[in-house]
Amino acid sequence: MITNSKKQTLADSIKIFGNIKVLVITALFIAMSIVLGKFLSFTVGPIRLSFENLTILMSGIMFGPIIGLITGMTADIIGCILYGYAINPIITLGAASIGFVAGLISTFCFKKKLFLNTLLSVILAHVVGSVIIKSIGLYVYYKFPMEAIFLRIPTYAIISAAEFYIIYLVMKNKSITNQMKRVLNK
Repeated sequence: MITNSKKQTLADSIKIFGNIKVLVITALFIAMSIVLGKFLSFTVGPIRLSFENLTILMSGIMFGPIIGLITGMTADIIGCILYGYAINPIITLGAASIGFVAGLISTFCFKKKLFLNTLLSVILAHVVGSVIIKSIGLYVYYKFPMEAIFLRIPTYAIISAAEFYIIYLVMKNKSITNQMKRVLNK
């Protein structure tokens, strides 16, 4: 998470949600997640390929676990309503956990090492949210065959690598991080 050398806590993550600039950026991340996940995705066999989690991860990494959680949950619910999907609470929990885990790892682990911080945030968020929780949701609600569930592991390994690279490049860009610091300082 982008901070000004002060120690970040979960309470700070909740406080920045009252910042109107953070609300606007979060709304943009939600809209981008819906477009990337529901309208720009494509299906190959039983696997749906998309970058819907990219902006959820960015929200968690930039603004913390609470806003990441809200971004993931809101994007999934609104996306399902817009696209005509039934809302699956387990998959919504998985989307929320992606933002939460990314924000949690980013806030509390390896703050001085951007590469390692971003890498762990993306990988652990996808393992918990995409590979474990969403797979359980697909199996419980839609009776996905185990072969299709196991295909999610290499799929999300590839998607995680691409999302990590994009987020790392964004977070490494000094002009973007300077603007994010301005947003967080109200």
